[in-house]
Amino acid sequence: MNIGILTFHFSDNYGAALQAYALRRWLTEQGHRASFIDYRPAHIEHGGRLCLPTSTAQLKANLKVVYLATSAFLNRHFGHRGQQEKFERFREHFLQLYGNAAPSGDSAWRKAAQGYDLIVAGSDQIWSPSQHHGFDPNYFLAFDEALRARKISYAASFGRDQVSPEQAEQLPALLRHFDAISVREASGVALVERATGHRPANVPDPTLLLSNYTELIEQTSAPLEAFEAEENGYVFCYGLRSPDNIRQTAELVADRLDADILSPHNPHRRWPEIGRTVHPDPGEWVALVKHARFVVTNSFHGTVFALLFKKPFVVAGLTGDKATANARALNLLRAVGLEHRFAAKFSAPNVRAMMDDEIHWAHVDERLAELRDAGRAFLRRQLQAAKPLQATRPSPAAFPLRAVNP
Repeated sequence: MNIGILTFHFSDNYGAALQAYALRRWLTEQGHRASFIDYRPAHIEHGGRLCLPTSTAQLKANLKVVYLATSAFLNRHFGHRGQQEKFERFREHFLQLYGNAAPSGDSAWRKAAQGYDLIVAGSDQIWSPSQHHGFDPNYFLAFDEALRARKISYAASFGRDQVSPEQAEQLPALLRHFDAISVREASGVALVERATGHRPANVPDPTLLLSNYTELIEQTSAPLEAFEAEENGYVFCYGLRSPDNIRQTAELVADRLDADILSPHNPHRRWPEIGRTVHPDPGEWVALVKHARFVVTNSFHGTVFALLFKKPFVVAGLTGDKATANARALNLLRAVGLEHRFAAKFSAPNVRAMMDDEIHWAHVDERLAELRDAGRAFLRRQLQAAKPLQATRPSPAAFPLRAVNP
């Protein structure tokens, strides 16, 4: 069967790259051909167009556009070129995507979408409405009413607990394009159920579909022996959006462990680095989590891989107007019974207590296995329901794994 995936596959972001890798990897392991619909909207990475500001909200949206456009320009011309090249190689070798420029127009990816038996929207925050653009109808598969493929979402995320009343009114028309819907967070279940009258499946992020990342780690482009050999190990600090809370938490943990702090480069960072900055590709990033002594993060995918590799961890919650993004990590922590590992604000006694509290990993593994089984079962049902447009069966060897050369 020929499967198209519509997701965030183009960003130099570890979570985006790894969820794309994991979903494609699982689908191809089932004997199907899976590839990405190469849709790269400007409003995601570059902010899109400015509008005439007739309200405070539109003015803020314009400022966000300017910020994203400036960040993209600075990263493209003055960013860490070595890391950019690593992401490009990762996409080439593991996602089978070539080049870092968007297609010339809508026609290329829209035409490509015609050839699939099944189209999967997701995972990641594809349904997160931007300040300027709102919902992107293309991520609801609303771009072609004539598509013959079965259309589903897998672990799609709104990236927040709630949407505005105006956005909620748009959801029924957008969601009607799907034959089956699954979402990543419990909050997303409620949003979809209110919009459609039907309860969607609650499934895990694609990174949890896989239980083994050994092959990916072994094909990373740089050895990590130097980090593994450090006498006291290192604290892996993966922070997004804000340094508040996570900096104090990481520094306290590192001080108690007498360990260094390693932080992956973040092209959007506008604050002093936390510990030592490293520049891994997505596979190296996974390896850094695996070999860490402790993980401090405010990221959903940082939380995922801390759980997968049984690492003691603290999720340092985002604060202020960014706190709505905590929903993703909190939903996962509740699902595995570890919501007490979330710190809404920095408290030294609380962090020390979490460091001293041993995690019962057998229970966590049981919960993760249940989540994994639910995700796989949903996808298997959709694969069985999809009808191939062509009788030819693709080769199971549709997922070539090649070593990534430095």
